[in-house]
Formats: sequence, C-alpha cells, structure tokens
Amino acid sequence: MNPDLAGSCPIASEQDIVAARQRVRLLCQALKFSLVEQTKMVTAASELSRNTLVHGHGGHMRWCVREDGARRGLQLHFEDEGPGIADLRLALSDGWTSGNGMGLGLPGSKRLVNEFDIESAPGRGTRVSITKWK
Repeated sequence: MNPDLAGSCPIASEQDIVAARQRVRLLCQALKFSLVEQTKMVTAASELSRNTLVHGHGGHMRWCVREDGARRGLQLHFEDEGPGIADLRLALSDGWTSGNGMGLGLPGSKRLVNEFDIESAPGRGTRVSITKWK
C-alpha cells in the first residue's frame, strides 16, 4: 500500500490512535526510514495522539512529506480545541504530568524528532508540529 503523502485523520477514539500509528508507520516505510527512525516517529505520534484525545478531548492529525534539497522528511501536526496548556515551560519539563501519566509525552516526543513546535493557550486548544528527516 502506498500511503497518501499528505492528508488528515480524526483523533476521537482509541481506534483513531491505532489508525494514526499505522498511518505514520506506512509513511515512514514509504520514506525508507530505518527501523529505529520509524519507531521514534511512531512513538512520538502515539504520545501526541493520546494527548490530543485525552487532554484535548479529540482533534486531528495532519501529515505531509517535506522536501528540503536532497532530504525528505515527514511532518505531523496534531490539533485540538481543548482547554489548552497554561504553562508550556512546565508541560515541556521532564517528569511533569497533568494527569496520572509518567510525564514523558511532550518532552519525550520532542527528543524523538528533529523539529518540534507547540502553540497552546488556555481556552484556545493546542497545536503540535513535529518533523523527522531522513
């Protein structure tokens, strides 16, 4: 199966998280990412999908293949209209959690990718963009 190189999918249920993970794996394989690179990107996508569902009360994942000269990469965007994050600095610090988790989601995801950008404000939802380059 050759995946679409750009698109979106909902993140509204546990099944959507599984589908997002599968989509990211297929895209990584199409880009010929190594198994380690695939695992890092799928893990980051899983963490961010779960955050979108649990903390953002659902949203979307968008993806696109990027090109920069000779290199290609996969960019993922996670968007929700949930309550937002009051203190981004705190949320990006290791060990902090807003729930019962281990506090690995945002900072762990950031370490797994080459580019990481987050925008959030209370009452305005959250947008996270990640890119992994081949």
